[in-house]
Amino acid sequence: MSPDPSASGRPPSIRDVARVAGVSHQTVSRVLNKHPSIRDTTRQRVLDVMAELQYEPNRAARALASSRSRTIGILSAMSTDYGPASIMTSVESAARANGYWVSIANLDPGVEGSIVDALAQLRAQAVEGIVVIAPQVRVFEALAQLPLDVPYVTLQSTSDDGHAMFFDQYAGARLATRHLLELGHRAIYHLSGPQDWIEADARMQGFLDEMNAWDAPTTAPILGDWSADFGYFAGRELLRVRDFTAVFASNDQMALGLLHAFRDGGVDVPRDVSVIGFDDIPEAAHFWPPLTTVRQDFPELGRRAVAFLLGEFDAQDSHTIPPQLMIRSSTAVLER
Repeated sequence: MSPDPSASGRPPSIRDVARVAGVSHQTVSRVLNKHPSIRDTTRQRVLDVMAELQYEPNRAARALASSRSRTIGILSAMSTDYGPASIMTSVESAARANGYWVSIANLDPGVEGSIVDALAQLRAQAVEGIVVIAPQVRVFEALAQLPLDVPYVTLQSTSDDGHAMFFDQYAGARLATRHLLELGHRAIYHLSGPQDWIEADARMQGFLDEMNAWDAPTTAPILGDWSADFGYFAGRELLRVRDFTAVFASNDQMALGLLHAFRDGGVDVPRDVSVIGFDDIPEAAHFWPPLTTVRQDFPELGRRAVAFLLGEFDAQDSHTIPPQLMIRSSTAVLER
């Protein structure tokens, strides 16, 4: 095998990889771009040499040579909550599966000019498309005022404007509320998410409309912050009134806090109170009792978003992804 190219003090180049692997530099380039014409044995030999030489592709040079960056930008509202974080992961996985890199620009919705700066950061990297993961209403309002000269898709929106890809949050909330109503519950509280979040508003509206459709009395939703701590606090406060038989929490973390508070207060779930959440986080099936909740298919959302940007969106696919009710042990028929 040829001497290590790094011995000269410079990083290995694509031609170094080609020479050591015994192939042309065009073949190495095709391996990097995941070209389907490369035989598996050749691809593996090239990848092994890359690993041995610790070769790192020069993305800028590749972009100049091909006039394509093979990069998808993600405009993110700096949220670590389960939903936005899961969407980001699913988009990145779908992009990698299509041979694309991902570049993330975080923005602070509360800072003037943050969206403009974040978009400028992505444009400077010549991204070929942008995925907007911004759950706050004010981000979408600001975005609507800015011209975008690359394909883009917005997630977590509730308005199908031709650029949106989203879960039907409203339908999911109605599904959750209907489940409780069908079990005989009428005194149902809704623990909502923050006021400015698009999903929180859609879920709250779905709850209210389903209650109205059943002529069930409603009380003002409790505005939460998505955290288990707030769910626990709300649960302790609700135990002071005990004028309810079920609670629909707008996410699973707040539902977890409710379960904790009710257990501490000597209230049995689901015998005394039924609890339902939203999201179906991986731990939801292991709460005690296992949580009834609404599942969102995040990998499918990422796949559709990337396919849309790459112009490969199947016309049979809808921009709206339906939710799925996961019935477990935290809800039960109301005992009269």
